[in-house]
Amino acid sequence: MRRNDIKIGLDIGSSHVRIVVAMRDENGYRVLGSSKTPCSGLRKGIVVSIEETAKSINKAAEIVEKISGVPVDRAIVNIGGSHLRTQSARGVVAVSRADGDVEYRDVERALSAAQAVIPPEMSANREIIHIVPRSFVLDNQSEIRDPVGMNGMRLEVDALIITGSTPFNRNLGKCVAQAGIEIESIIASPLASAEAVLNRRQKELGVAVVDIGLGTTDLAVFEEDQLLHIASIPIGSGHITNDIAIGLKTSIEVAEKVKLEYGSAISKDVSPKKEINLSRISKTEEGTIKAKDIAEIIEPRMEEILQLVNKELRKIKRDGMLPAGVVLTGGGSKLPGLVDLTKKELRLPAQIGFPVRLGGVSDTLEDPSFALVTGLIVSENQERTEEGDNKISNMLKGLPVPDFSNSVDKIKDWFKTFLP
Repeated sequence: MRRNDIKIGLDIGSSHVRIVVAMRDENGYRVLGSSKTPCSGLRKGIVVSIEETAKSINKAAEIVEKISGVPVDRAIVNIGGSHLRTQSARGVVAVSRADGDVEYRDVERALSAAQAVIPPEMSANREIIHIVPRSFVLDNQSEIRDPVGMNGMRLEVDALIITGSTPFNRNLGKCVAQAGIEIESIIASPLASAEAVLNRRQKELGVAVVDIGLGTTDLAVFEEDQLLHIASIPIGSGHITNDIAIGLKTSIEVAEKVKLEYGSAISKDVSPKKEINLSRISKTEEGTIKAKDIAEIIEPRMEEILQLVNKELRKIKRDGMLPAGVVLTGGGSKLPGLVDLTKKELRLPAQIGFPVRLGGVSDTLEDPSFALVTGLIVSENQERTEEGDNKISNMLKGLPVPDFSNSVDKIKDWFKTFLP
């Protein structure tokens, strides 16, 4: 078993740290082990305690090392939170060859030119996470997916640049470094989730992925196989738990159990006769409550989250305009009735998105809450299997990436996903 055939995904979330170890073979990737440990070092996707986060990473790494027999010394890591920003940019260059044939280096120069036109207010104290080329224009021919090998004099790229706050990025890097893990590559959380649950057909038609985590709800929108928009909304399923705790005047732990066992996103679907005996949930509680009352607490908060998602869709003029609809994923997506509520609020088709199935010991990964960490593995798999092909994604290796921590060497590869 060669170390280069091993890929490790590290999902650092507001509620849990998840790690998946997978080995590449002729059929893709085979899971060797996975782990999940609670994490209290993040709030809304942003590090608030380096020590607590590093401890959670360490614990998850120890568990998965025992299961897989593979040391967790480097990993593909997600980065999320409401500090992520997107900016459209265009870069124009002259084709370098005298005969006008476009080479990889011409596309690299066009992307560098696009990066150079980022406005100062966006680049201040921020670092680039991804540069995603969406389409190219060669002379008068537009909507080109891959210009390499084509002939022309003037090459233009339309790109989407994703940036993150420098302090937040580096704090995350310090957590990973303190756990003794090298960052192999970085992927924005919404992109990783989308890669795990979407197929090419959905991306072509137009689709939105909504990943409902504990502290945030991440959104990624695709159309014509291009990334249109990403966003991170600072409200998640943890806010529902807080609402229940306040409504019942009980602990967060009891509120979470009530949500998971008896929660519903649509109150009218819950029988008014159904009661919950709190003493069965916790020995410290007594009395009964109506299950419908719980749903009436949950429903307004879920409506708020979906309304904020729709606000993001409205920004790009895609509200009610995505034929492939909405794919819900993340731990919060498992709430009964959420699919129907999403259809009503967003006026779009909706479904639960389960991660693409990997080989090996992958039963635990067949859960929406493991979509993000699965996406880290699958995205890397896609990148590697396309090596040697005439793909735009291959030429971007070697571009500089943010140095997230002084104790972490600069990542060798500029990891690219979701390219046309």
